[in-house]
Amino acid sequence: MSNRSSNTAAVPEAKGALDRFKFEVANELGVPLTDGYNGNLTSKQNGSVGGYMVKKMIEAQERQMSGGASMPAGNMSAGNMSAGSTSQF
Repeated sequence: MSNRSSNTAAVPEAKGALDRFKFEVANELGVPLTDGYNGNLTSKQNGSVGGYMVKKMIEAQERQMSGGASMPAGNMSAGNMSAGSTSQF
């Protein structure tokens, strides 16, 4: 079992891109996420953001693996999640 915290990015260079993605998803879902303390949000609200992030990342990875077309502009894709690194997420 790892001693690493579950909220530590596996690829530290992607942290900024993941944070932007989190706020983009929260905005799409209408969750009032702020930079800083968000203890006023329900578990359901926070979970919906995380769950939708995972769904979109899986869709992007499946699309990339199948050689399919990229997502429309403004949506999450593996390319804009890497923040300049070679990581997929």
